[in-house]
Amino acid sequence: MEDHLEVEENGYYWKGKPAIIKGDLGKLKKPLVVELFSGCGGTSVGFEMAGFDIAIGADIHGPSIATFKRNHPNAVAILGDIKKMTPQLVKELMGNRKIDVLIAGVPCQGFSLNNRKRHSNDKRNFLYKEYIKYLEYLQPRIAILENVSGMLSTANGEFAKNIENEISRAGNMKVTSRLLNAAEYGVPQLRKRLVFVGVKGNKEFLFDKDLKKTNGPDTSKPFVAVGEAILDLPALNPNEEKNYYQTEPKNSYQKLMRRKGGKILLNHKAPNHPDETIEMIKNTKPGSPMYAKYKQRIRLSLSDPSPTQVCGGIRPQFQFGHPIDARGLSIRERCRIQSFPDDFEICGGIVQGRVQTGNAVPPLLAKAIANGLFKFIKKGK
Repeated sequence: MEDHLEVEENGYYWKGKPAIIKGDLGKLKKPLVVELFSGCGGTSVGFEMAGFDIAIGADIHGPSIATFKRNHPNAVAILGDIKKMTPQLVKELMGNRKIDVLIAGVPCQGFSLNNRKRHSNDKRNFLYKEYIKYLEYLQPRIAILENVSGMLSTANGEFAKNIENEISRAGNMKVTSRLLNAAEYGVPQLRKRLVFVGVKGNKEFLFDKDLKKTNGPDTSKPFVAVGEAILDLPALNPNEEKNYYQTEPKNSYQKLMRRKGGKILLNHKAPNHPDETIEMIKNTKPGSPMYAKYKQRIRLSLSDPSPTQVCGGIRPQFQFGHPIDARGLSIRERCRIQSFPDDFEICGGIVQGRVQTGNAVPPLLAKAIANGLFKFIKKGK
């Protein structure tokens, strides 16, 4: 039966013993975050934006850990399967430093509504239990676990209920959860993530009070559109790369993405498409599907937020067409749609860059959550 089929894995998954890439935790002076299933570090970037320091990131995907380490040089990076790691290893690496926030973005493919082979017994659905082991042993002040919206409906919602109960038990925490739309926090993308927040003791994170929306119907600002997010980046032909900006930023989002004000442009190379693909994109109206059978693969509209950006499986193809150029998106454009700042460098090339950006938590969403957590950190000191 289909339920017993093994899930095909990315060839870049690390199969050996966990490999530790050292950092310098002594340089970290702010509240400390450990991120399991870190991917390339989208949540970590958002927490850094809010004033936290990242102590440890761990993931099984080699290019993701290379990216995490490139952008968090003082953090310890662990490349390996979390089931081959131990909570004792994390505590040893932390030394006498207390973990303020323990985060996990557990693999979401088993819950994803885009997964045509989705079922409740997918073994990836149970990796959250590994996080619970670390939570129980490490006892951080705050626990955060996130996943896709499909978790709410998988097994009639039992997964979500079980996770709340297990975080509460393992961490001695009050736990709340909410389905969040990243577009409401300044991300130019309609991307929904289910977020669980546990706080030590008798405190409780209140999503309606502690989390501040910045864009959308309940605010004074509309959603950020694709055009606002990417049109200051140089135009490209297929397989062309440009390493320098050619215009000044034109709006507040572009200024935010260019936060360090440099001239060098990273990861801005177009995919190398065959001629028939170029013609297909050219003849597709922005906002419309490029393929009759794959309605989710559209040519983006300048005036709307992007649909959810996904990694596309183990051999990701381009998902979105550029709204003006006849090509797929560069990794920098995918980063902009996820709200990664321009100084964040993606390692591993275009295909593995799609994996990393598609799997990441948008940093501006993570930043909004982190901003709401500081009062709990200060009270716990």
